[in-house]
This record gives sequence, structure tokens and C-alpha cells, in this order.
Amino acid sequence: MSTIYYTKTDEAPALATQSFLPIVQAFVKNAGIEVVTKDISLAGRIIAQFPERLRENQRISDDLSILGALATKPDTNIIKLPNISASMPQLKSAIAELQSLGYALPNYPDQPANDIEKDIKARYDKVKGSAVNPVLREGNSDRRAPKAVKNYAKKNPHKMGVWSADSKTSVLTMTAGDFKANERSITLDKPTQISIQLVDQQGAKHLLKPAFSIQAGEIIDATVMEVSALRKFLTEAIETCKKEGVLFSLHMKATMMKVSDPIIFGIAVQTYFSEIFEKHADLLSGAQPNDGLASVLAYIDQLENSQKDLLLKAIEQTIAAGPDIAMVNASQGITNLHVPSDVIIDASMPAMIRNGGKMWDKNNAERDTIAVIPDSSYASIYQATIDFCKTHGAFDPTTMGTVPNVGLMAQKAEEYGSHDKTFQIEFAGTVEVIDENTSEVLLVHHVEKGDIWRMCQVKDAPILDWVQLAVSRAKATLVPAVFWLDKNRAHDAQVIKKVEQYLSAMDTKGLELPIMDPYQATIYTLDRLKQGKDTISVSGNVLRDYLTDLFPILEVGTSAKMLSIVPLMQGGGLFETGAGGSAPKHVEQFVAQGHLRWDSLGEFLALVVSLEYEADKNNNKKAAVLAETLDKATEKFLDLDKSPGREPGELDNRGSHFYIAQYWSEALASQDKDEELSNHFQSIAQQLVQSESQILAELKASANQQQDLGGYYKPDPKKLDLALRPSKVLNQIIANI
Repeated sequence: MSTIYYTKTDEAPALATQSFLPIVQAFVKNAGIEVVTKDISLAGRIIAQFPERLRENQRISDDLSILGALATKPDTNIIKLPNISASMPQLKSAIAELQSLGYALPNYPDQPANDIEKDIKARYDKVKGSAVNPVLREGNSDRRAPKAVKNYAKKNPHKMGVWSADSKTSVLTMTAGDFKANERSITLDKPTQISIQLVDQQGAKHLLKPAFSIQAGEIIDATVMEVSALRKFLTEAIETCKKEGVLFSLHMKATMMKVSDPIIFGIAVQTYFSEIFEKHADLLSGAQPNDGLASVLAYIDQLENSQKDLLLKAIEQTIAAGPDIAMVNASQGITNLHVPSDVIIDASMPAMIRNGGKMWDKNNAERDTIAVIPDSSYASIYQATIDFCKTHGAFDPTTMGTVPNVGLMAQKAEEYGSHDKTFQIEFAGTVEVIDENTSEVLLVHHVEKGDIWRMCQVKDAPILDWVQLAVSRAKATLVPAVFWLDKNRAHDAQVIKKVEQYLSAMDTKGLELPIMDPYQATIYTLDRLKQGKDTISVSGNVLRDYLTDLFPILEVGTSAKMLSIVPLMQGGGLFETGAGGSAPKHVEQFVAQGHLRWDSLGEFLALVVSLEYEADKNNNKKAAVLAETLDKATEKFLDLDKSPGREPGELDNRGSHFYIAQYWSEALASQDKDEELSNHFQSIAQQLVQSESQILAELKASANQQQDLGGYYKPDPKKLDLALRPSKVLNQIIANI
């Protein structure tokens, strides 16, 4: 019996899994495949951290660690759905919900006062932000829009906003004092141990990180965000937005970059409301601006009425006097500064660009926007796209090309592996990276109190694997594969040396493999995209995230329909099902209206390649038939437009799952490669066709009805099953497979 590990995650993807997974399990068991779930949800990750505090029946295994170990084995087959990369407000909200459900979990200590609280904070910090991806991604990424998805988008183009040449929309980013400007990088020829220390102005040494191993050929880089430069930049950005009469909109990645970006976000909140934080420092001493304006308002709400009224009035006056802030939800008064996880740059910037460079103000009117992106490392890709659209207008989804991506992310490459080496500096001095074997200072930065210092790594083997994957995709597609690397950036300069070295030893005859800085690469790619030509982007880890949202959102309207294959370096396969940025809104609608508009297409696509992997790895011919027929079923699903509609009464996610089951069973019944499967599924297909009207009626019966899930982060299993599998007829047919 072979095993596919299927992740249990959060929000809309988890709701969809409740409906779709029983169908998957029923179909694939006919090929001798068992589908086993592993809980990597935020609630599951939290519960797994505190077994000693919980009752026996509440304890669960640490499935993330288990999957992480499996990802290093040669035969592992994992299907990964989008999970919450928790911001601090999300983490605290999940803790509070679990406590209300009877889990004796401790509160999150913002400022731990003793060793016990330090241990609690450390455990919680392990599950916030990008806790999952660095553990599971033991390979590099091959992500692209499947042909069927691309064809569907051309036949059914999504709405694109109109771009004007005189649009005031632009990007503001730092030109000095940020992570990019201060980056220093070296490649270590020999394996060694390094440590990180802060030397204060009196010469005393304070250990920031004890010695850890570095491999031969590994690139390390270190940099610092100067808080004084950051505050100056943000102050000027606010003034510019006010002067230009455009919306102020902060775009960051405070979820995945869980240590550095929340601090920067908090500084942005404090800078926008600088007079209040300075004048009323005593009243706001316990507030947590890093968690956003909503957290500050919640803190103020607990103060005495006179103090509360004073601060709320001051906040209201500041917003009225300053530039208008872009809104996440104008009807609820939720601004761009309210919650760090509400505006994640890789989703929010493409959405703004697709909308003609406009976001929404407090009156829900569309307006030009200045996108404030503090660190300049990757900001140029968005400025380049805005520049291009101002000149050439909006893209046409019916004619534009496509931009697949090959992403360097294996073994915690680059920024996503920096969390345990990121520090907010407690006092002025120098941060030094020390070679423990030679006592040599490898990298050094002068720092001031409050600065944010970080160090990243990328190992040699993942870079070689990344280059090989890029060449492989270029050969398979015969389109240019562009390495998005800036020779003037310290880290990229080190990577370029390796890329050139490895390319010189490979057969690249006839292939176009240019190296371009991000701005040049964006313009080059957009120009080809406009002409209907394809271009492979070959990029690092964070840039991979940005590009695999930017181009798909422009091309097909969403990044949730992408095919994401991660060939694990030890031989296994990780198959990801798309992005989950809109998941919270989908849950809200389902609870309020009984309609789940989440599209599971990404799961269908991931399951196809997962079955293909199983077929190839274990010579499982039935798995190959299941993969081929699911692929055909998915194409029919798209051609007949069975994706979920947006409104109650239309087909929703559960109805989509019925149709994919029907089309898959029909394809299996009609194929001639496996008579046993054909015979077995003929009656199943007939039952699904004959029962269609009854099943759809049962599914639609819950429309326009509120749904009780028993929890947001940890829904009640029985209530979840009742809500997501309301068709008794469909459930019985699936059970009989």
C-alpha cells in the first residue's frame, strides 16, 4: 500500500478538504493508495507545542515535524494545501479560541518576565509566520499555470482595470539604510562553525546566536534595516501621499517574514500616528503597534473612558489631517494599517495593478495609490510593472503569454531561513559574524538601538539543483529562462558566480538563459507577455513568492489555480495547491450565507501530478490511469465552467466536488487501459449522473443559511462534516466506491 500525505490546514482550504478528501480517498484506494492526513493547521501546530498542559484526549502529534522528516526521504509523496502563516493577531486569536474550547494553553507573553515565559514565547514563536514552508520545502519549486487553466482564462477573461498614462500610482521605497543597501555577503569555501555577537560601545560582547554549522560552498549574507532611516522614509512617504492627494498604502510580508516585518509594520503605525505616540507615551506604554492599529485600538478600549475618548479623538483627527489610507474593508472601517496579515504584498500589489493601479478609500471609491514598500530589495518589480502599464495599458488575458517560475527555496534558502538569525538590536555597537575555527570576523555592521539585523544562508546543493531545474524547464519548453539576479546586490553577486559556473558545465546549447536585475527582468518579461510570448522566471525564495502571485493574478485572475511541483532533493515529491490569500473572506461568507466560493482546482491539479509521481516511482499503472482520467475530468470541469460562483444559489465548492467526481468516474469508466477500473467505475458514473438533480438539491438546501462550524481555527469535526457534506445521496455513493 502506497501513501499520499494530505495536509490538514486552515480556513477555506480546510473546509474544502472536508468535502473533497473523501472523494479522493475513495477513488485512489482502487490503485492501492492510502491517503493519510497530517495536521499542519495553526491550531494543530499550537496544540502540539504544549502536550504537558493538555488532557490526554486533547494531545496531538507534531505532524509538521513528522512531515519535515518525511520530506527528506526518497519516496515521500505530499500534497500541501495553503495554511495560515500567522501574524501575531492571528496567533493570539487562535490561542484565545482554543482556550475557550477548554485547552489549558498559556497566554502569549509579549514581554516575558522569567524563564518560564521565555519558554512559552519561544514555543509560540515556532508556529507563527512561515513555520511550515521552511520545514517542508526540501526542494526547489517548479510553478506554472496548467494549459487547461490558461486556455480557460483566455476563453473566459477576468476583469482588468483601465490604466491611464497620467495615473499617480507609484511605488515609494527606501534608497539608503535598508536591507538591500546594507547587505554584505561571502561564500565560504570550507565547512566551519559560525556565531553571531553584538559588541557594545564599551567593548562588551553579547552572544546573539551560538555557533552553528556552515557547509562548504555555502553563501551567507547579513544586513541591517536602520530604524532612523526607516522612520525618515516613512515620514516623507506620508507627506508625499498627502501632497499628491493619493492613498497611502503600506505593503509588506509580516506573515512569512515573521520577525523583521512586524517590527517594520509597527514602526509604520507609530510613524503615521507619531504625535499621539509621543504625546501620550505613558497611556500607550502597553500597546502593541507591531500587531497593527486594530491591536492599539483594542488596548485603548480597555482604558478609562476619559483616556479612551482622548486617544480615539486624537487618532480620528490624525487620520483626518493625514493622507487618506487605503482600506481593506471600507464598510467596517478597516484600514491598511489595521492588521499586518490583511495586506500581504505578494497578493495585494498584483490586485492593485490588476485594478488599474487603484485601491479603495474610506468612501469605497477607487483612487490612485502610492504603494509604500520600505525595503527596496524587490520593490522595483512593482514599479517596473506600473511603469509598463502606464505606457502600454492593461494586459489582455485573452492574448497574453505566461510566466512559469523556477524558485530557489530548498533547505531554508535566503530570507525565509533568516528568522532564527534576526534580531532587534538592544543597544548601539557592532554585530559581528565570527568564524569559530579561525576567530575571523566574516561580516560586520555598525548598529544603533532598535535597528533590525538579520543573516541569511543558501547552501550550494540547492543552488546547483535550482540551476539544473531551470535548464530542464528551458529545454522542455524552448522559451527563455531569465535568472532574476542583481549584480549590484551583495548576495546576488555571490549567487551569480555559482550560476555562471554551473551553467558553463551544462549542455545549454540553443537555450536563452540571461541574467537580469529585477527591474530589467520585469520589463523584458512584461514586453514578451504583452506579445503573447512565454518566459520562465528563475528567482530566489521571496521573489519567487512575489512573481508567482504577480503574473498568475494578471494572467488568470488568481494564483490559486497554479500547478506547483517541488521535486524534493532526496527524491520525494511535494505538490502544492496554490495560494490562500482570500481564504478568510470565503470562510466569512460560508458561515454567514452557507456558500463556499473557494475553488479547489489547485487540489485537482496537485492530485494529478501526485498520482503521476506515484505511478512513475512505484510502477503503479492504476495510479497512472487515475492521473490521466482526473486530468481529463479537470479539463471538462473547466470547459463546462463548474467552478464555484460568487453568490449563494450559484454552484459552490461542494457542487464543484460533485462534478469533478462525476467527470472523473466517467473518464475512468470510458478508458481502455485498465479494464478492472473501467468496470468498477461504470456503475459509479451512472449513479452520479442519475442522481445529479437530487444531489444538487441537497447541496443547495443549505444556501442562504448561517453555518455553525464550532470554531474558526479549530472547527468541530461533526459540525464541519454536516456543513460540508450535506448530500446524503452523494455521501452514500462515495462510501460505496
